Amino acid sequence: MKPLWALLLRDLRLAVRIGGGAVIGVLFFLIVVTLIPFAVGPDLALLRRIGPAILWLGALLATLLALDRLLAVDQEDGSLDLIVTAPTPLELAVAVKAVAHWLTTSLPLVIAAPILGLLLNLEPPAMGAITLTLLVGTPALTFIGLIGAALAVGLRRGGLLLAVLVLPLTVPVLIFGVAACNAVTSGPFWPPFAILCALSLATLVIGPMAAAAALRHGSE
Repeated sequence: MKPLWALLLRDLRLAVRIGGGAVIGVLFFLIVVTLIPFAVGPDLALLRRIGPAILWLGALLATLLALDRLLAVDQEDGSLDLIVTAPTPLELAVAVKAVAHWLTTSLPLVIAAPILGLLLNLEPPAMGAITLTLLVGTPALTFIGLIGAALAVGLRRGGLLLAVLVLPLTVPVLIFGVAACNAVTSGPFWPPFAILCALSLATLVIGPMAAAAALRHGSE
C-alpha cells in the first residue's frame, strides 16, 4: 500500500499545481452560480425552484474543468508508461489519481455549495440535501471523467473530446442528484438518493477498470 499512498500524495501535489486546485474550481463554480440569476431575473421564487439544478450544473462543469490534465501530465513527462508497467495494479493506480482529483477539485465544491445556495434563496433543508447529494454524486462525476481522460490522453485537443465523451454519461447522475434535492420539499427523498448512491458505487468500480483497459490498449 505504500506505493499507492506515495502516488496519492504526488497526485495531490500535481492536481493543486497544474489544475488550479480548489481555488480555480470554486471560483468557476461561483461564476456559474452568479451568472444564471442575471439571466433568469430577480425572481426569488424561481431561483429557489431551480437552485438545485444550478448548483449541480455548476459543480459538474467545475469538476470537468481540470479533467483533461488528470492523466495528460503523466503522459507528457513519461511517468504514465511507468504506471502502466508497474507491478501495482493499474486499476488501483488510476483510482488513486481519481481520488486525488476529487479531493482537490470536487470536495471544495461540496463545501462551498451551501454558501452559494444563499445566493439562490435556498432554504436550509434544500441546502443540506444539495450538500449530501453532491458529496455522494461528485465521485461519480470524477470516475466517469476518468474514463474519458484515459480515452483522450495523448490526443490533440483532448479537452474538447473529453467534454463530448463525458457529458452525456453524467446525465443520469445529474438527473437523480437534482431529483433528490427537489424531493426534500415535493416528495420522498430516499428513492432518488438511493439510485444516486448506486450510480456512484457503480462508477467507483467500472471507472478504474474501463480507464485501465483504455490505457493498456493505448500503450500497445
